[in-house]
Amino acid sequence: MLTPNLISRQGEIVEVFLRHGWDYMRRLLVGKASEEPDIPPPAVLRNILTDLGPVYIKFGQLLSTRPDLVPPAYIEALSALQSTVPPVDAATIRVFLKEQLDPDVVFSEVDYGAIASGSIGQVHRAVLKNGQPVALKIQRPGIDIQVRRDMALIRDIAKLVSTTQFGQRYNVVALADEFSSALNAELDFTTEATYTDQLRQNLAKGRWFDTHQLAIPEIIWPLTKPKVLVMQWLDGQPILSAAIGTHPATSETPSESRNLLSRLLFRAFFQQYFIDGFFHADPHPGNIFYLSDGRIALLDCGMMGRLDPRTRTTLTEMVLAVVSSDAQRCAQLTLQLAEPLQDVDLAKLEFDYSRLLARYYGLSLQSFNTAAAFAEILEAGTRNHLRWPANIGLFTKSLANLEGVARQFNPQINLIAEIRPLMVDLFRQQLIGDDPLQALLRTGLEFRNLSLSAPRQFGFLLDRLSEETLTWNVNIKDLTNVQRSIEQAANRRSFSTVVAALIIGAAIISSNQTNVQLQWLSTSLFAAATLLGIWLIISILRSGRWR
Repeated sequence: MLTPNLISRQGEIVEVFLRHGWDYMRRLLVGKASEEPDIPPPAVLRNILTDLGPVYIKFGQLLSTRPDLVPPAYIEALSALQSTVPPVDAATIRVFLKEQLDPDVVFSEVDYGAIASGSIGQVHRAVLKNGQPVALKIQRPGIDIQVRRDMALIRDIAKLVSTTQFGQRYNVVALADEFSSALNAELDFTTEATYTDQLRQNLAKGRWFDTHQLAIPEIIWPLTKPKVLVMQWLDGQPILSAAIGTHPATSETPSESRNLLSRLLFRAFFQQYFIDGFFHADPHPGNIFYLSDGRIALLDCGMMGRLDPRTRTTLTEMVLAVVSSDAQRCAQLTLQLAEPLQDVDLAKLEFDYSRLLARYYGLSLQSFNTAAAFAEILEAGTRNHLRWPANIGLFTKSLANLEGVARQFNPQINLIAEIRPLMVDLFRQQLIGDDPLQALLRTGLEFRNLSLSAPRQFGFLLDRLSEETLTWNVNIKDLTNVQRSIEQAANRRSFSTVVAALIIGAAIISSNQTNVQLQWLSTSLFAAATLLGIWLIISILRSGRWR
């Protein structure tokens, strides 16, 4: 439960809830709410999280990456939290930076006015002593203390909500733990620096696009600390507000430049999703820059996703199944990706997918929204008692952001049209990788291990058969209804036998009655038989199975 040192913060939270009219959370915090959560409208929830401060803003951002848990209206509202955080004042940042680095020794110039701010840190421009311009990402002073305090409250709230059906269905305790781990990782800027280096190295090996046209900032490792990230300065503007095609070195028209740049973006992200399995999970417009030299830059690698080889292969097949409106294959692939919370009705899942994909069947490429189709597939799977892994939610959110930015930047672009030319190479990559010899040797080693273990396992099976110690454990689903029907039929047969016996006994006694006692006994048996017979007829009629 809530600890005494959190009482003050609890009071602040209750005040925010009441100000926005969310009385359910006030009742929950004081232990008077046991019913299902009353979730406020999307815009109200976004305002509540904004007023609660950076930690809750980050929580909203995490929820916006989980279309498997959160409805589309809430995803859209919570995504707006990306740009609603006011920066820390220059004087406070100056003092904080001096505690981490000696700016007078390291920099010849520092702009203490933030050029961008987020829930965890904010970005400043500086110049090193050697004249190199750099970007400084500085952690918000005191945010680590705030995170520990607010995370304790979030965990307590999750434990309270976990007693409801809502909390059990969405596993809110695990969600709180997942958020805690993600937030603690973001508090250490060396983690983001490592991610940035890894992404730059992966994309430098791209063969579907011109790697010189894509920039990832280089990390200045000697100056990077857990609370200060120093990286290469890239001069440009957010892609949606930049003047495209105005670079003097290019001969393309603005329309041609947009086509080339959007194709570059799609192909770079396809490599991340389907080849590398390590992708930028938050490609919103503020993280994609058009540089002054005509290149595209990907910024802010604080939130990254990972996909293992098996998941990448399954997702590739899922994209093809969605495009071809193959509901049956979608359902089969879903069961490979998601965890069933209870027995899944495969026929119903296929029917839901069939009805969903029918809305997209026959649409032109320009009208087909792949990310929206994926989000609806996740929602349909959740309705059918399936729990999707967190990385699938991150993939879907990343894909939705990418396609949304691309459509605003170049309305003529289409994800499917861009991925189709890459499919042959994509399947070859997933089948044998970059080194066919290594893949062949690995497959040969697996066959060798199988050939060595198979005779031993087969001999063990024969021994069990000959010793008559082999047992079979067969579990047939959906036998409960059959068992119940058999039990009901047996009960009715028993009652029928009892009724018949009562009637026969009463008739025998009635035919041979010699005194009043036997007459009363005969009448009682007839009455009992009549009541049991009426009850049996009513139960048969009410079951609807009398025909």
